[in-house]
Amino acid sequence: MAITTNNSKLTLDPHQVLVRPLVTEKGVERSTENNQYAFEVSPQATKEDVKRAVETLFEVKVAKVNTQTRKGKTRRYRFRTGMTKAWKKALVTLDPEHRIDFF
Repeated sequence: MAITTNNSKLTLDPHQVLVRPLVTEKGVERSTENNQYAFEVSPQATKEDVKRAVETLFEVKVAKVNTQTRKGKTRRYRFRTGMTKAWKKALVTLDPEHRIDFF
């Protein structure tokens, strides 16, 4: 099942929308207390794309999706400066009766 984005004619599969889960201390706390999970997603993906991908891959019911576009940071290596890549983050809130087990 392919997911079509609205802003372009690009078709993404659910496994292409979700790049990786973000497992951090803050994310683990959010998952236990608020039933929220963080993912790095494709920059072309919309909130609806993320919702459909999570529901398809993990077989859960999504209540809400919040997204952030994170800007790249300036980094130095020896005598050169460069930038890390910009990326998109999605915070997915699930219905109270559903859970995702990463561990």
